[in-house]
Amino acid sequence: MNLSEFEAEFSQLGSNYKTKDVDRFNRALIKRQEDVSFLKEIVLSKQEYHRTYFQVSLAQLKGIEAKFTFIEENFDKLQDWWHVDQLSQFVDKELTFDFGYEKAKVYVQSELPFARRWGYVLFMPSLVKEAGAAEKIFPLFKDDDEYYVQMAEAWLISYLGIYEPEKTLAYLEGCPLKYNIAGKGIQKICDSFRVSKEWKERFKEVRKRYK
Repeated sequence: MNLSEFEAEFSQLGSNYKTKDVDRFNRALIKRQEDVSFLKEIVLSKQEYHRTYFQVSLAQLKGIEAKFTFIEENFDKLQDWWHVDQLSQFVDKELTFDFGYEKAKVYVQSELPFARRWGYVLFMPSLVKEAGAAEKIFPLFKDDDEYYVQMAEAWLISYLGIYEPEKTLAYLEGCPLKYNIAGKGIQKICDSFRVSKEWKERFKEVRKRYK
């Protein structure tokens, strides 16, 4: 398959395609073991191909090390890609907490904002449920000027607030982060139907300290 053949097939999805349509298209490419490496040089200009490039490529790699090496080699292709969190769907079944944690420690220090975002979102939705995850993850948080990274941190805080509310509340009571991260995280906690009313009230009290 070359680029022109790919685009001809992709165009058959129509102009109003949904994510599920792209996934179905990608599964067909995976089944045929198509090489989509030719997309690498155009995914920044045609971001509609991002999902296909990563999903199809990662599905054909064996082992979590190979998958993460591919992601790292393509960090520059995550530029301006809000949906970097979609990568979790393509590696989640093989990803362990210990492996992800060691990677995240490096990623959150990256100069690339979407690599830093990936360092936080890779824990969701599964790894954050690991027993004792909160105590290991808290030190990864830091103030960040990039909006997309801030939102990733807030999102992860909300997950920790769901699964380990007591530890998360204690962490936030120390006001370790700027309001635009911690406050948004608390807001997400309070918006969750998986958090009790009592816990929501306690988190709201902590949010007042940030203002």
